[in-house]
Formats: sequence, C-alpha cells, structure tokens
Amino acid sequence: MTNTNDLKKERAVLCGLAAACFAPGESSTDVSMTELAALVETAGGEVVAVLTQTRATPDPRSFIGEGKVEELRELAQINECDLAVFDNELSPSQMRVLSEDLGIKVMDRSGLILDIFAQRARTKEGQLQVELAQYRYLLPRLLGMWKHLERQEGAIGTRGPGETQLESDRRHIRKKIQKLEDELAEVRKNRATQRRRREKNEIPVVALVGYTNAGKSTLLNRLTGSAIPANNRLFDTLDTTTRRMMVDEVQEILLSDTVGFIRKLPTHLIEAFKATLEELQFADVLLHVIDMSSEEWQSQAEIVDNLISQLGAEGTPCIRVYNKCDVCAGLLPREDNAVCISARTGEGTAELLQMISDQLGRSKHRAVFLIPFDKGALVQQLHNDAAVLRVDYVEHGTRVEAIVKPELWAKVKDYAVESAD
Repeated sequence: MTNTNDLKKERAVLCGLAAACFAPGESSTDVSMTELAALVETAGGEVVAVLTQTRATPDPRSFIGEGKVEELRELAQINECDLAVFDNELSPSQMRVLSEDLGIKVMDRSGLILDIFAQRARTKEGQLQVELAQYRYLLPRLLGMWKHLERQEGAIGTRGPGETQLESDRRHIRKKIQKLEDELAEVRKNRATQRRRREKNEIPVVALVGYTNAGKSTLLNRLTGSAIPANNRLFDTLDTTTRRMMVDEVQEILLSDTVGFIRKLPTHLIEAFKATLEELQFADVLLHVIDMSSEEWQSQAEIVDNLISQLGAEGTPCIRVYNKCDVCAGLLPREDNAVCISARTGEGTAELLQMISDQLGRSKHRAVFLIPFDKGALVQQLHNDAAVLRVDYVEHGTRVEAIVKPELWAKVKDYAVESAD
C-alpha cells in the first residue's frame, strides 16, 4: 500500500487579477494571494510560482488576456506545474479556455476551497453539505467539460430523438442535488426538534464564530477541557462540535464550534452549510473570535461580521474575543462586549466566562408569578416555553417561579408578584 506521505505533491502556479470593475474585496491583493498559497498547501499542493495581472476589466475569453496567458503557460512549463489556481472565480467557458491554452488542470478559488472541504468533512452531515456544494458548483461547468460532445442544433444527422451526454449528466446532477437537498431538509427538521428541546430545558447555546484559524477550537478545548484537534491550518474544523459546560455555579451552556469563514467564501458553500450555520440565528450569544496576531485582523473581522449578517444572525448578542493577545504587539482594543484572551495559555478566559454569564442573565427574567385560575393557558405556556422552578396552588391562583425569556416576559410580567433576580 502506498503511504499518502510518499505521494508526489502537485506543483501549482497561482494567478490573480485586480480589476477596476470588481466589487470591493474581489480583486486579488498580496494578502489574498498569500491566503491562496496557504489554501493550496492545505489541499496538499506546493506553490512554485505566482503571477498577477491588473486591467480595467477581465478578458471575456481568457480572463487575464492572451499575453498573460502565454506568460502563465511559460511559467507553468519552466516550473513543471501540474495545475494553475486562480484567486478569482472563473466562468465555465474561461476555465475551459485556460485549461486548453495552458495544457494543465485549472482551478479557481471556489473549486479549491470545495476540494479542501471534501477532504476534511468527517460526519455524514458535513459530507452531505460538501457534496451538495460540489454539485451546485459543477452543474454550470458541465457545458465546458462536454463541449466536444454537444450537438449542433439543426445540423445534418442531429435532428430527431436522442439525448446528448451533456443533457444526461445535467439531468443526473439535478436529481442528485434534489436528493441531497431533501436529506439536508431532514437534518434541519431534526435540528429544529433538538433546538425546541434545548429551549424548553433552558440550556442556552453559545456559538463560536470567526475567521478560519482564529483559534476557535483551541478556545473550545480550553473552556471545556475537551481534546478536539486544533491544528495551525486553514479549515481544520468543518463538522460542528458541541460541548456542555458551566459558565458559573448555576448556569450550564452548550458551547458550539462552527466552520471558519474566509474572504471570497463560495456561495455554494454558504448555501449548503446553512443547515449548520443557521444555528447562529438561534444561539443566545455569539463569541466572535479574532486573531490579534494577524496583520489583517480588522479586515478578517469585517468579513465575519458581514457573513453573520448574511446568515440573519446580526441581532444575536455578540462578544468580540480578541485571541492570541499573548503574542501580539501594540495596543489592544478597548470596547464594550469585548475581551482579550489567550486560548493557548488561558489568560483572560475567567473574564470571558463572566461576560457570557452576564450576557445570558441580562436577557432573562427570574420571577414569581401569581396566575389566576381562569388564565390556565398562561401556566401551560410557562411550562412549555420557560424554565419552571416551582409550582404552588394557593387561594387566588397558581403561584409559579420561573425563568422567562424576553418574548414571554411581555405576556406574563403583569402577573409577577416578586422578582427572584
């Protein structure tokens, strides 16, 4: 059997385009190209050459223009490259043209990230989500792959019944996509059931979010005493990990790690991982972990903030957790709902736990209610949607001690006879 460590690494040439017409964040920069090189290494490749191009607009046919394609081809030949990886998203036709002109495999950033995700997914759910993203990515690119088999409309010998290979493959992939969407819909349904059970049992969820390699898994290990693999590499965590823990003497939480974000994260992946990422909408608190040792921490934090908003979780209370403060230099941010920590050494974690406890307590009301007997439906709602601590039947009604969330508090506050906060 061949040892995977003995396999020859694919040699890659990187190419990026900065264009005036691109939306902010879409042009290639030194930062995005460095990140692309790290992604190639994460996927198991070796970067041996880099080429960048600046122009007003992408070339419709070859993306970077014929002159640069020739330069890229020579660079790939000199360095014996197996593939060319583009920092930008290529259209299906551009990918086909570049592959033919360069004579080597061509990938774009989205395809590379999908490949890494396919390597890393371990759970059934993670594998389903990655497979769905890959099929969605592949479907519009089939035309380029099967160009040589496509029928010419109206040409002699092509009229009448029959199905091209392209049409057959499209039909097959659409069926696969539908099947995967159905399976993930079932996953979502199961998550919703688990979520209702958690809410009834009053176990809050605190979700770790952040840029890839910011230290989320290390922090989860530090806080919960777990031994989740926490390596210094991109997308080390794909499958959501959840652990129970106590933040103080009385408050238990579920701490959940999530997949790291990255600039230019493929839309196919965001859509496919919504079954997992939608948990952010229902979390009680988000911990946005920021790698303070990175020179790009501000732009990375902004990318994460934008994706949190895109996922509909911008209203969830958020604590900004500035990590790796033991190795970073300069002034540390001072702001509300923020804490500086080192997940590696444990520095600052006590303060973080106190902030989580304060945040969770702020959103709930603990009180004793006296509910008239003719308002039995409210008593039932307290049992369904609150943490009921004690029930007594007294002369004028039902006396209920409970911990109530804000949305229910508005309905029952008029019956509160004493606060237990």
